[in-house]
Amino acid sequence: MNIRLKEVLEGQEQNYILPFLWQQGEEEGTIRNEIARVHESGIGAVCVEARPHPDFLGAKWWLDMDIIMDEARSRGMKVWMLDDDHFPTGHAAGKVKEAPEELHRVFLGERYMDTIGPAQGTSLLLDTLLMNGLRPTYSLSHYASGSNKLLSVVAVRREPVTGSLTSDCVDITELVRDGILYWDIPEGHWRVFIVSENKDGGSKAQEDYLNPLVRDSVRILLDTVYEAFYERYQADFGKTFAGFFSDEPGFYNDKATFDFDSKPGKPGVSLPWSSEIPDLLEQALGENYRKSLHLLWHDAGEQSNIIRYAYMNIVSKLYGDNFCSQIGDWCRARGVEYIGHVLEDNNVHARLGAGAGHFFRSLWGQDMSGLDVVLWQIVPGFDEMSFRWPAGETDSAFFHYGLAKLGVSLGHIDPKKKGRTMCEVYGAYGWAEGLKLMKWLTDHMLVRGVNYFVPHAFSQKAFPDPDCPPHMYASGKNPQYRYYKHLNQYMNRMSHLISGGRHVATAAVLYHAEAEWAGESMYFHLPVKALMQHQIDCDVIPADVLLEAASVQNGKLLISHEDFQCLIVPYADALPAEMIRCLAVFADQGLPVRFIDGLPTRSSEGRDVSTELSLLAGHKNVKLVSLSQLSEVLLNDGHFDIKVGQYEPYLRNYHYVHDGLDIFMFFNEHPNQSIQADIVLPIQGDVYTYDAFLNGLSLLHANSEPGKVRINLHPYQSVVLLHGAELEQSAALPRQAKGIYRELGDSWTIYIADAEHYPNFKEWGSVRTLINMSGPNILPRFSGTFRYETEFEWKETSSHALLDLGAVYETAEVWLNGEQAGVRICPPYQLEIHGLIKQGTNKLVVEVTNTLAKDKRDYLSAFAQQEPSGLIGPVRLTNIEMGK
Repeated sequence: MNIRLKEVLEGQEQNYILPFLWQQGEEEGTIRNEIARVHESGIGAVCVEARPHPDFLGAKWWLDMDIIMDEARSRGMKVWMLDDDHFPTGHAAGKVKEAPEELHRVFLGERYMDTIGPAQGTSLLLDTLLMNGLRPTYSLSHYASGSNKLLSVVAVRREPVTGSLTSDCVDITELVRDGILYWDIPEGHWRVFIVSENKDGGSKAQEDYLNPLVRDSVRILLDTVYEAFYERYQADFGKTFAGFFSDEPGFYNDKATFDFDSKPGKPGVSLPWSSEIPDLLEQALGENYRKSLHLLWHDAGEQSNIIRYAYMNIVSKLYGDNFCSQIGDWCRARGVEYIGHVLEDNNVHARLGAGAGHFFRSLWGQDMSGLDVVLWQIVPGFDEMSFRWPAGETDSAFFHYGLAKLGVSLGHIDPKKKGRTMCEVYGAYGWAEGLKLMKWLTDHMLVRGVNYFVPHAFSQKAFPDPDCPPHMYASGKNPQYRYYKHLNQYMNRMSHLISGGRHVATAAVLYHAEAEWAGESMYFHLPVKALMQHQIDCDVIPADVLLEAASVQNGKLLISHEDFQCLIVPYADALPAEMIRCLAVFADQGLPVRFIDGLPTRSSEGRDVSTELSLLAGHKNVKLVSLSQLSEVLLNDGHFDIKVGQYEPYLRNYHYVHDGLDIFMFFNEHPNQSIQADIVLPIQGDVYTYDAFLNGLSLLHANSEPGKVRINLHPYQSVVLLHGAELEQSAALPRQAKGIYRELGDSWTIYIADAEHYPNFKEWGSVRTLINMSGPNILPRFSGTFRYETEFEWKETSSHALLDLGAVYETAEVWLNGEQAGVRICPPYQLEIHGLIKQGTNKLVVEVTNTLAKDKRDYLSAFAQQEPSGLIGPVRLTNIEMGK
């Protein structure tokens, strides 16, 4: 039997969960107790975060860290560290403001004024123009000090009628004297652009942050935080101390901190800058590049696209090299790992502002890929339309179809990541988020290939902590905490199965960042969505990897351990010249290349690529397809791994292989509708079902056609199908419901207990019909557990039965005749009961636990519709027939 499956079935899987453990200066007993609660939840690691700590890197901090390390050593747990005094990473515990001026953040700013000529002997007060309001924030007279630097003053002629900019441009920088421009204005209307390097930019909240473009500035973080941990815990590095976590580092150059559309072309925004950039721009654009700097803000057709591409290409590479890769190299040299994530929200992963310019470059230096899901970014059923979340309106297509795919694709194609992708998950959904939604979010990630999780969070602060609930233990006040271990066991088992092997995908989709920088383009997640809705799996590939680490053999694209049958290029008006040439070479080598909605018309740099574009236009291995026809074209061309009998847009799939074992995961992402589908798998022979929640293996009823199976998935339900040698040794016989369901419960007695008093219940009353216990005039403010008791008669001779609880809100634990029958944390609320039912009178007890949202009604919960509470039913029972 496959070693991974054997380990899972024997309860020997590894740990893949490292929740945030928030530190705020609590006492030793509180810290040790919280770690105990983490450990008893089936978790083998923590990621320590100052949230904030009153003495970060001081005596109290190290006392608390010593306690955490001691507790972790004694329990065999791992410790990760969020690498700053508070998120987002980059504050360097406040040490940047003490550093030399050249290590502080610096920005590129632009102002302009309008003039008319001819006019001789004119002067323009540039110094005064650069004041904000009535108080100057910087002055050209300060240029001599080195704190500000004038880069260019350029005059551009305007069209007489429209006022648009022409190509007639004059560099008049040399005419500036002591903050005044002396210029004889030629005939016509001219717009004068002043571009300067200055300190006046960026989000106020990040004004004392390091400059991620400058290597020595990033070194402040390493020297302050990383080296301090190495000095104290060097003997634990690579053992108990596993590594560091960077949380949402980015440029933060926009005063509107979370403007996810912040990029070149946005009026008035200051742009990230460093002393290296001028030389790099000159290399990319030529010695007269300063004449074009104003086009980083103003539109002048193709020329604006060229300079914006050059700028974004430079800053995203500098970020990757000087921030992420430098920190990753430091960690690997000392035997620990570097993980974390950047902001990806609403496509900012390819932009400035809170982004880092380019998702793949920004995380390439880490040892795992990473992403996060917080603040109602992903909500079941809202994949086709936006959802009102605390930051505005979601681009739901990105969050549902793009976000996780970005993360897992990087995990698949970067060898140093070893197939590992981490997701920070569950945070800031409010108390309305219980284990039901957590399970859905977990499956959403697993079925895309995420295999490490950072739950957000365990808070040691006295309940109620208003900081971004839910909190897993919450001083013992979270009524669902006692069931949290069931989710973690499921998560660890599934992650173990989809680690250490190889992902199987059909298509590679080109990442759109470079295309967006250079002109009109299509988001990568739009073709990904089309493919996923037809069960055609894919990875997202950046141009860097295609140029540097890809090859074509036997008509397939090979990258690391992955191979792809075709390459899909979302619409792009322009692509880098080398990328266009690469696509032509790939087509010549036999790789099917599919351009959506047209070929590029030019290169991003303005270089001549007409020969390559002509070759692509007529190549036998190249097709132009519309987005709406993409999946149909791929299916007709045989580019698929599995095939579903009908259109199932909410059926998600993942195929993973290692050591002779094929693993197929399917998940129904629709919140209300069931899926019944016939699926053809690329295998022959018996197919088995693995239940990761119950940790059981059974033979699946297979159709006569090789590889063809039928699945029936309720909302929120996932299934794992296995194919390989020696599975029958551990598999149970197949089972199916037999006979007619009978409804139970002519009368129910109901008891209640909150988390603090559980399991000491008090009687609430009796009902003949199950009702919403949170309804008006019932218990609208009650959070805790409802205990339902009833009796029923059983006349069947079989002791094997299927109990269906119907609608439940939201965790359910069942006892039959005094024996525990099982736990369910999400739909379907069905339990197989073996040997507990008897002929005659049986006593059924069902405990249903809701969330704290009914009692606490926190702000974050107000963004979601509130579900009912309790057992709604109908509760039904039928006998089970065992297969042969």
